[in-house]
Amino acid sequence: MGVVALAAAAVACGSDTSDNSTAGAADASAGSAERAQIVVTTNILGDVVAAAVGTQADVEVIMPLGSDPHDFSPSARQAESMENADLLIVNGAGFEEGMLDIIANVSDTGTPVFAFADEIDLLGFSGHDDHGEEHSDEDHEEEHGDEDHDEDHGDEDHDEDHDEEKHSDDEDHGDEDHGDEDHGDEVHDEEKHSDGDEDHGDEEHSDEEKHSDEDGDDHDHDHGSDDPHIWTDPTRIATAVEALEPAVAALAGVDAEELSASIEAYVTELSALDASMDEVLTPVPEQARVLITNHEVFAYFADRYDFEVVGAIVPSLTTNAEPSAADIEELAELIAAENIPAVFGETTQSTQLADALAGEVGGDIAVVELFSESLGEEGSGAETYLGMMQMNADLVAEALTP
Repeated sequence: MGVVALAAAAVACGSDTSDNSTAGAADASAGSAERAQIVVTTNILGDVVAAAVGTQADVEVIMPLGSDPHDFSPSARQAESMENADLLIVNGAGFEEGMLDIIANVSDTGTPVFAFADEIDLLGFSGHDDHGEEHSDEDHEEEHGDEDHDEDHGDEDHDEDHDEEKHSDDEDHGDEDHGDEDHGDEVHDEEKHSDGDEDHGDEEHSDEEKHSDEDGDDHDHDHGSDDPHIWTDPTRIATAVEALEPAVAALAGVDAEELSASIEAYVTELSALDASMDEVLTPVPEQARVLITNHEVFAYFADRYDFEVVGAIVPSLTTNAEPSAADIEELAELIAAENIPAVFGETTQSTQLADALAGEVGGDIAVVELFSESLGEEGSGAETYLGMMQMNADLVAEALTP
């Protein structure tokens, strides 16, 4: 797999096409050599970083379009690029599963490493064992009802909660209102963490736990883990981008004032994206704000925009796990019982399981592919982070609005 380079500025790209362009290419190359070299692990964050830093650094991305970040392993040359970078930027929270040793080694050599996940409040993952009870009308109103929606999504108060949280105005929408109550912060309690396997659905899923023990099903390992899929909430990304500024400003050759202006402009774009997504998703009725996904990747999206992830085909934070027949059967029963009209797959994964699930339910169950862990190809509308997120919001709204 080749390295995908996202240049932060327009560098010469025609040096091989004409002798007349040789001088211009040489000049551009010299200019590039003077800029700081930033290496980013994922193509989603690579686009974010390139847009944020503008002309102040060259940005190289390790993971190509369409790759699965959970099992991607860099080549020796890519690992060398990471080691030689002036700054290595990673998602963090264990997301780059095939690169953890290399990232640790790079850090040990003295290369600065900036992790987006370290700059925001992470959601915990504790499964969906209580989704049957939690998704009743009463509980759904309690978790995602008018009080939270009015407070966090109203025209006047949309950013009120962001001022109270840890890092920036755009951070962490609703962590006080529904992040702590609804997304498994209880799992972070030391006493419950020590016996997390008992906390995972003792009443409703004892048979599945037994199945996991006997059949080697490995999706239970991440219960109680922090969810690394932070980019599905643009306000959290805005928080991390603002926190990135000092790390980039410290690099040689960076103009701090120009960098600050570039980052401020991009954060403004992220804020506009958030508002646009909220507007697109507003028509989705409260009772329809439920998501069945391919794997556990959209919790931050759900937290930000008042949805509930009630199940996943691969009930794990990683795509390296596999569902059991019982998992699929349970999801089919849930979809039928609650008249859920769509299952959301991923462009980086086969829709075979999602298609099979929809077929088992029967009827007109749509399988909608979202851009989850990679940007899209040219012409997809999801070539950039801003475009990808807007397209996902459009697809969710279209699938779930009657």
